[in-house]
Amino acid sequence: MSRRCELTGIGPMVGHNVSHSNIKTKRRFLPSLKTVKVTSDALGQTFSLRISNAALRTLDYKGGLDAFIVKARDEKLSAAALRIKRQVKAKLAEQAAA
Repeated sequence: MSRRCELTGIGPMVGHNVSHSNIKTKRRFLPSLKTVKVTSDALGQTFSLRISNAALRTLDYKGGLDAFIVKARDEKLSAAALRIKRQVKAKLAEQAAA
């Protein structure tokens, strides 16, 4: 399982540990990921996604999974999130037509 957020695409970054004597050694900064069950209001389903804590706060701010995922760019979403996005868009288009 990759260490990448399924909604925002945030992954590990590379940097240095810097000692007191200014010796630099490589290190990785891993994202703070959490497996969370999020609910889609349009679909009436819950989905288990591995997302960063920052993305979880953004979901609350934007008003839920549906509002966030419809506006998200496809390049940043995982395959599972893209599948959810297609289902949500289809459901919203169906509701708008009715």
